[in-house]
Parts: sequence; structure tokens; C-alpha cells
Amino acid sequence: MDVRLAQCFLAVDDHDKAIAFYRDVLGMEIRNDVGFEGMRWVTVGSPLQPDVEIVLEPPDASPDASPADKQALGELLAKGLLRGVIFTTPDCDALYERVRESGADVLQEPMDQPYGVRDCAFRDPAGNQLRFIERPAT
Repeated sequence: MDVRLAQCFLAVDDHDKAIAFYRDVLGMEIRNDVGFEGMRWVTVGSPLQPDVEIVLEPPDASPDASPADKQALGELLAKGLLRGVIFTTPDCDALYERVRESGADVLQEPMDQPYGVRDCAFRDPAGNQLRFIERPAT
């Protein structure tokens, strides 16, 4: 089977802040920006991966979620308790400095992990955890 990741979704509470972070700090492209029924979806992706996208969606976007579920999701997002995305980078330390200088919330400074990667972690403006790993040279 040929199965590949095409899109993943992250909840964001302010699309303009998210765009500034993903585009201006991480260097991603804005691929789509769509409004529908008072909500907004923005799709971003690395220029190096034209076939993989991250959809930045409102936390209450699911039409099947109850009002209580939507409120709970918004509260979890505000607390920074939702899972995020792991990116790769050829230079974890340089990326760390760039993202730290942007004012992003630092979760972990660059460190060598016992499982063979060097990584660091931040929260995006909405509180999603983003981890950046540098794989060892092979």
C-alpha cells in the first residue's frame, strides 16, 4: 500500500497570530485561507513538502461536537493541553534561537535525547506543542 500523510489539523484561537508564527517565524507558505459560516481555516505548509499541509482550524469547527464539547475543547486549547506536531530540522540550535527570539513560549531548550535525536519544543500562539528534532547525520 502507498499511504502518505496529506493534512493534519491544529486548533487555533487567533488565525492572524497563527499566520504570523507559522509563516514569518517558521517560514511556511500560506496555501489556503477560507472563511465559512463565520469561521476560518488557514492551510500552511513547508515549501520543502508541497504535498503535506497543516490546517489551522477554529477549536469549535466540528459540526458534530456538542456545545459542551466545543467549550471543553476551547478550554483545553487555552491551557495548552492539546497535542501538536513534530517537525524535523537540520539545525535544532539555530531554529531554537529563531523561534525563541520571536517570543514563543519555550517548553524545552535543545538537548540530546537518549533515543538519538537532538530536539527542542515550543508552544505556538494558541498553545499547541511543537517539537523540532534534528536527526543525527547518517
